[in-house]
Formats: sequence, structure tokens, C-alpha cells
Amino acid sequence: MRAVPTLWTRQYCSTLLFALLVGVGLPSRLNSQESTVRDTPREGTLQPSRADVTPEQIFTELIRHNELRNEALRSYSSVRSYAVTDPKGKVHAQKTVRLDYRAPDSKSFVTISENGSAVVRRLVLNRLMESETETASGKSHKDSSISPANYKFSLLGEEDLGASHCFVVQATPTRSDKYLFDGKVWIDAQDYAVVQIVGHPAKKLSMWVDKADFVRRYQKIGDFWLPLKDETSVHVRFYGRKILTIDHEHYTINDAQVEQTQGEGENGRR
Repeated sequence: MRAVPTLWTRQYCSTLLFALLVGVGLPSRLNSQESTVRDTPREGTLQPSRADVTPEQIFTELIRHNELRNEALRSYSSVRSYAVTDPKGKVHAQKTVRLDYRAPDSKSFVTISENGSAVVRRLVLNRLMESETETASGKSHKDSSISPANYKFSLLGEEDLGASHCFVVQATPTRSDKYLFDGKVWIDAQDYAVVQIVGHPAKKLSMWVDKADFVRRYQKIGDFWLPLKDETSVHVRFYGRKILTIDHEHYTINDAQVEQTQGEGENGRR
């Protein structure tokens, strides 16, 4: 059974942090009033969870439903826009690519456009895509999935997140490992799919990194839940805060019997 993949994988550790140290500009001050992640969906009020639901049940159903979706999802394509910025919005590098996925383990990227620092594009964005391709094909063996081997769940309550009514759980890593995260996960109560993850690495990444936080949001397209937006905020010693944003758009899901196309934004709207 395939476990639930997560954002904080090998490529978000070595390649991103090393490259952010290498050439994205002069140090910048971190404004404590700034939001770590922008444009997050409106959250409701956290309510007590229903009495007949346990963290173990949620974990089991999450993995079971994810396996069913994995088996049904044969291929898709999407457009990704990568950007590395500072807190004021200055863009250091951008890259837009087309991603083609074919089950069970093939991912390929084709560049559509790119601009900004060639160093950052090569050391951050290209390496992120290379690492993702290796992970999909099984060449990267570090297990960072949301699975019982890596995390324990504790149920915090229930909450509306955008259009989804969610279970909110605390995901606590089973070991101190920089490839795992410590944070909260919103799980759609009907589809048992991850809607959002907010967290930070379970172990300090580097002597150069004072703080690292990330948010990953998902969108429902047809019967599938696929990434919508990633934002990773890293505070680097002497360099200040740098932000990696990845927007996932223009999904086309291919199947032997049906083809569904997603335009910009969440649930077909932007």
C-alpha cells in the first residue's frame, strides 16, 4: 500500500537551502508582522471532533482512500510556476514548466519560460525538479511520506477550510529527522484527502537556517486531490528571509474513459 506523500521531502532540504545561501541577494530584515504564507484560504472556528472518530481511524481511511486514488490516476499534466522572492516581493528567479506524470513512477518536466538569476534557477529550481523525478522513479530511498512509520496523529478537532469540512490533526514525527515535519494536517472529512499541511522540519536543517516553515494546499479536480500551492519560507542567517512559491495550475487528467481539464485556480476558479 502506498502511503500519503508529503511536501517536506529530500529536495526541499539540501537543494533549496544550499541555493538560497548562494546568490539570491543582499541580507534583508525580517518583519515580524509579516505573514509567513500569503493567500491562505479562510479558516473556520475549530470545533470539537465527533465522538465516534479516532486518530487511528482517520489515518487508516486517509491511506486507504489515497491508495484508491493512486490506482485510478493513470496520467496527468499540469503547469507549474516557481518563484524565489524576498519578503518585499522582489523576485530573484522564476521558472514555468509543464509537468507530465504517467503512473506508476514517471514524471518529466518541459521548460516553458524562465528569468532571473541563472544560479538560483540551476541550484534551486532545476534541482527540485530533478529530485522530484528521482523520487517518483524510486531512485531516492528516503521515506518522508505521511505513514504510521513516520508519524503519530492526535485529533485536534474539526474545522471548515474553504469549501471543505476537515478533521484537523497534529502530525508528530516518530523520530527527529530533517526529512520529516512537525505540524498540522487538514483532512477532508468526506474524501479523506489532505487539504492542507502547515509545518516545519522535525530537525534543524543547518547551522545557517534559523527557521523554516511551509504550507502546502491541495485542490480537488474530478475525483482527485492534487497540489494547488506550496510556499516555503526560510530564514537564513546573515541573509534574512527567502520564500519559494510553487503554483500548480492548468491540470489535465487523462484516463482511458474520461478526460477532465482544470483551468487556473482552485476548483476551476481563480
